[in-house]
Amino acid sequence: MPRPHAAAIFEDAWNRQVAGAMRRRGWGTRVLAHTGYGSTDRIRVLGRVLMTRRPYAPAAADARATWLELRTADNERRGWRVFFTTAAPGEPVTVTIGEREFRTRVDRSGLLDLTITGHGLEPGWHDLQISSPRAADTTAAVFIVAPDQTFGIVSDIDDTIITTTMPRPMIAAWNTFFRHEGTRRAVPGMATMYRELLAEHPGAPIVYVSTGAWNLVPALTRFLRRAGYPLGPMLMTDWGPTNTGWFRSGQDHKRAALHRLARELPEVRWVLIGDDGQHDPSLYGEFAEQLPERVRAIGIRVLSATEQLLSHFTPISTDDFEQHVGVELPICRANDGWTMLEQMREALGTDRARA
Repeated sequence: MPRPHAAAIFEDAWNRQVAGAMRRRGWGTRVLAHTGYGSTDRIRVLGRVLMTRRPYAPAAADARATWLELRTADNERRGWRVFFTTAAPGEPVTVTIGEREFRTRVDRSGLLDLTITGHGLEPGWHDLQISSPRAADTTAAVFIVAPDQTFGIVSDIDDTIITTTMPRPMIAAWNTFFRHEGTRRAVPGMATMYRELLAEHPGAPIVYVSTGAWNLVPALTRFLRRAGYPLGPMLMTDWGPTNTGWFRSGQDHKRAALHRLARELPEVRWVLIGDDGQHDPSLYGEFAEQLPERVRAIGIRVLSATEQLLSHFTPISTDDFEQHVGVELPICRANDGWTMLEQMREALGTDRARA
């Protein structure tokens, strides 16, 4: 293994010192269980272990927690506390499935990302138990995709299902010092589109892929429930230093997430939903060129001129990118979910006819 970047070495040393000082003051840890996913062969269990004053208080962050539990958990971590959490690096964790136990340790940022094979779970939703020596036990939801399932949705989050009317630096300040959801509202019709498409394909997965930080998962889960979006795994990232540099690449994170989904769920042909405000069109087009058999259609939410300006300070070209995709593929473009749903139904109907 190459030597880690100096920034990562510094961050690891700092985290160890802070976590050690908190433990000496009597702090424990809290396991935040995120929604996992998998096939009948293997599952991916996700979560984080953080330092906390109240290690045995409930910590609801999974997709099937009640609205009240999510509200309570979010209120406890509102404002700057959401971003200035302290990870518990290297903390031991045990995942229990029935009578079987699977032991591991979280990574340098407190992230639990465990792949389990031969789990014996049937398709559908299941609850797994996660425990750690200095924390209260918690329950994680995991969705198992059936072997014959060929439909799935991958969705971006910012500007795709959530929209805002404030410039990004102001959003960051508001989110950090006040409340994350205070500046956010649902994109019209997108929740309806997702629910309708999944209702037409029972048992199909939906996965949210974002460059946002893992810290935001509890608040985003609450937003999904309140706005009526289908619940599913969120594949986020860590904004801190990596083993190769000061900051990680959001594009590389999304690219890696797409290819991992293609490997783990090889029968699924994905509908990729994003927006034209950043890099989704080029990333989705690149993925479709590399693995055309894994993509059923692409949907791009077109930001208005005002949204483009407020989000990125300069208008971004909304020219079609079909000419940059080297495979024949349905591409839907719309400002809202209702319009895109009509286009998707037409595109997917044509796709089924080809099949």
